[in-house]
Amino acid sequence: MKKKPHIIIIMADQLRYDVLGKGFTPAIDALAEDSAVFSNAYTASALCVPARGVFFTGTYPCENGCLINSGSAEAYVTKPVSNLYEMLENDWDSWHSGKQHFRTLPHTLESREDGKTKFITLTRTYHEYIKENNMRLPGGPEFRGLCPEVASDVLSTTRTYSIPTTGVYEWGFDAHTDGYFAKGAVEAVRKRDPNKPFLLNAMFLAPHPPFDIPEPYYSKVSYEDFDLPDNVGVWYEGQSPLQLYHLPGFWGTKYSREEWREIWRVYLGLVSLLDKCVGIIIEELKRQNMYDDSLIIFTCDHGEMLGSHRLWQKMCLYEESIKIPLFFKFPKGENIRPRVIDHYVSAVDVMPTICEYIDYYPSHKMSGCSLLDVIKKGAEPKREAVFSQYDGNKSLANTQRCIIKDGYKLIVSMFRDEKYLELYNISEDPQETVNLIFEKEYLSQAGELLNDLIRHMKETKDIYSLDENLIGTFLDNVKNSEPSVPLREIV
Repeated sequence: MKKKPHIIIIMADQLRYDVLGKGFTPAIDALAEDSAVFSNAYTASALCVPARGVFFTGTYPCENGCLINSGSAEAYVTKPVSNLYEMLENDWDSWHSGKQHFRTLPHTLESREDGKTKFITLTRTYHEYIKENNMRLPGGPEFRGLCPEVASDVLSTTRTYSIPTTGVYEWGFDAHTDGYFAKGAVEAVRKRDPNKPFLLNAMFLAPHPPFDIPEPYYSKVSYEDFDLPDNVGVWYEGQSPLQLYHLPGFWGTKYSREEWREIWRVYLGLVSLLDKCVGIIIEELKRQNMYDDSLIIFTCDHGEMLGSHRLWQKMCLYEESIKIPLFFKFPKGENIRPRVIDHYVSAVDVMPTICEYIDYYPSHKMSGCSLLDVIKKGAEPKREAVFSQYDGNKSLANTQRCIIKDGYKLIVSMFRDEKYLELYNISEDPQETVNLIFEKEYLSQAGELLNDLIRHMKETKDIYSLDENLIGTFLDNVKNSEPSVPLREIV
């Protein structure tokens, strides 16, 4: 019988896929060199909590019930599905260090009376540590700003969220959130039960705001160390105006390209801090002679716009928000060749891949496709398209759905009774600068993608539906209006 591997999952929060391999992440890059790296991996949700619901269950948001971050039952996995923690914690010595944004009902994971996972978390252990040592938490009122948000079908409200303010956290790396969680992960490795295989979920906040970070990371990156992507600070013709009704556009449009340069500088310093944390874990695994016996998965929940398309944070379906890093480093004895794999894959595929590899399966049917044969044998993935969605932050609103297939992406944005369509050739236009939905020669492509998206939404019991005549209706609405931004000739 095959020896059970250690399983180490390292998840960043709000990490742009395009900042790796640029000199800021030597530890993560070294891990990539030992791994099967998927260069076209996508989250199935552009928001923290539902993205983790997908990752840990292998099911889409509408299938497990977790659609938003907080505020109602839609912020929890409410459907009868199991998860990676519950599936493995009897046979693996299970630890969690970091942000716990995978939420389940009727009980959260860490509050279960019969739960066997050991938790080092933000609201419990870290906050207690800060209070006991008379220190302050990173961030504060100056790192948050007011914005409008839909509360229901008939009511809007205001809430404060993180904004791209930057500052120096005076208490240093060890007291910083992720420095604390890196130490917690090392503590878990050292305190593990040596008679069992080890399961570690290391969930970092970085590089999620607040951008209140300790030295030397605050000053580590200079303007000469990076180039801003061309789409930072630019609002494109044909870009959905519905994004202005919530956080990404409301705050993202307030900053100039030069202001984004400074924000990028500090963000990349926070990426470097994340890399330090990853390196600390890898070094300890090697020190304990566990690295060669471990399945290590590195990824993030979603990306970060960081000024691209003049947008901030995530909560939209452009590449910067939904494309994610995804590495699988297998135990040395498997003789799996490290390489880069270009196929389109989804975060919903990670759980099925783990399950097939260790031959352990949850009680529910997963929607993702195992990538094991793709990694081991170079086989084609079992999927032709990937899907992602956004349903609102603390309430259902500002809904978006997208499909990616054959190098094209179709985005459907919905706000109250309005829908807006965007079509991009992401193979040739990865920064999504030209919305092709208004060009006659792409109507057939758009129609095929829409039909596939409608089919997927029906299969996953989506709470929303789309009409098969949506493209024609949308174009007619644009023709009959007077858009403030002139568009190319509309078909």
